[in-house]
Amino acid sequence: MSSVNDDVEQPAAAGVVRRAVTGTQARRANRAWWDADADAYQGEHGDFLGLVDLRWCPEGLREADARLLGEVAGRRVLEVGCGAAAAARWLRSQAAQVVGLDLSAGMLRHARGQAGASGVRVPLVQADAAGLPFASGSFDIAFTAFGAIPFVTDSAAVMREVHRVLRPGGRFVFAVTHPMRWIFLDDPGEGGLVAVHSYFDRRPYVEQDEHGVPRYVEQHRTVGDRVRELVAAGFTLRDFVEPEWPAGHDRTWGQWSPLRGRIFPGTAIFVGERPAAGDDRG
Repeated sequence: MSSVNDDVEQPAAAGVVRRAVTGTQARRANRAWWDADADAYQGEHGDFLGLVDLRWCPEGLREADARLLGEVAGRRVLEVGCGAAAAARWLRSQAAQVVGLDLSAGMLRHARGQAGASGVRVPLVQADAAGLPFASGSFDIAFTAFGAIPFVTDSAAVMREVHRVLRPGGRFVFAVTHPMRWIFLDDPGEGGLVAVHSYFDRRPYVEQDEHGVPRYVEQHRTVGDRVRELVAAGFTLRDFVEPEWPAGHDRTWGQWSPLRGRIFPGTAIFVGERPAAGDDRG
């Protein structure tokens, strides 16, 4: 993973800031964060995510309905940033051959426990998404639902790695917070309806301690940035999905809420494809 701004001065103030961090700082912060927060995260959201299900986003869009991955039976599938791996287990239940990968030991601990509870098991690998430990052309499909990509400083490197491990004709689908949400505060109420940040400010959101050490880092890219990363990695963009807030869905998840969801999108889902043999530029 590449590092940027290695000489960034560390501000000595606790709280939330927008500032540059290095790749090493982001990786260290987020691995520790998800290890420590895994229990609380699953306690709060586990019932919504399910034991064996693939929900793309807090809006509740299910792969069983959307079919963004295409035909999965018999396909080799990689989930990047699998968390507790409910999505990977759902794909296994659909006769796919699935591997779940995550950087966080805490989240993989939940993945193992939920495999026992559900009776559906998939191979699990602890690794960095920017350095996938698989041979080229190992998978037919790769995907991630809010995993890895928002937390990696060099997300373009993740795109290149996913392209490498996919066979020609393979599909890559990833869901992230909709980039336009970056201009608003993380407030599910009326305070989150007022634009306060520049959409073009690409400095990451950082939660840091009193010594200025990052404890949580989330990256921002514009829609155009994401498209360019995909294309530069060798993918063709096949679809771009902005799930609408469904009627009757009243659950608030962090900054996602019915109030905000009915006004502007909270999730962006990109569907890319590695061109078939003969059309591949890579």
